[in-house]
Amino acid sequence: MKQITNNVIILFITALAISCGNGSSEPSQDQKQLVWHDEFDYTGSPDPEKWDYDLGDGCPTLCGWGNSELQYYTKNKENVRVEDDNLIIEVHKNRDDEKVKYSSARIKTKNKGDWKYGMIEVRAKLPRGKGTWPAIWMLPTNWKYGNWPASGEIDIMEHVGYDHGNVHGTVHTTAYNHNKGTQRGDSLLVETVSNEFHDYAVKWGPEKIEFMVDGKVYNTFENENNGSETWPFDQEFHLILNVAVGGNWGGKHGIDDSVWPQKMIVDYVRVYEIVKNGE
Repeated sequence: MKQITNNVIILFITALAISCGNGSSEPSQDQKQLVWHDEFDYTGSPDPEKWDYDLGDGCPTLCGWGNSELQYYTKNKENVRVEDDNLIIEVHKNRDDEKVKYSSARIKTKNKGDWKYGMIEVRAKLPRGKGTWPAIWMLPTNWKYGNWPASGEIDIMEHVGYDHGNVHGTVHTTAYNHNKGTQRGDSLLVETVSNEFHDYAVKWGPEKIEFMVDGKVYNTFENENNGSETWPFDQEFHLILNVAVGGNWGGKHGIDDSVWPQKMIVDYVRVYEIVKNGE
């Protein structure tokens, strides 16, 4: 399943769409065409043709990565690697005498995978424990409308360890963001987030963004056609995968230092172009 070519995936999706049409040979309204993917069917560091890193603690420009987070991001093997057909992002608690208490990793596709519209799907198993804050999310590549939140943010999946099982999908814009308490999001209870792999995805087009877990839509953000303050999502975004420690949200109820190390395990990342029927 992991060593699958683009053509095989596309053929499978097309065949499935036709077979589910109650005997009709007409295709479904939307077709998916794979345009970018990483199956992690190799060993070592993440593919440098597809992934880059954010490093450090965000200082001096954005200390704590803007959320009072406590981790230091590295590209060391103990924090990020590909093994056994999976990407591993692993958080470690360092010695008490070390300046940086926690180490983790944050990888991104910026300038190596950037998309305007499509379906972005990540199959992952999440860490557990109070203080963990894994995220699968997107930021604008060129910041067309200015700095955050003016150019937008798409949070495909966030999970905070003190609220185990509640998966969140959210957007941030000038009009709707957590600094104002107006962010647009919803959550879905997925009790097995740390025991099983689940598919976290968004289907993003010019009229709306749908948030899904295992194909189930649980949040829809619609374009109000009121300009970039409510819809800056008409530009290219890139994907980010990370596990934070603590922070304004993840650390709201403290950190349980008995849980480390913890891992987010990613089976694959797949990005599809959505092709409307007849186009």
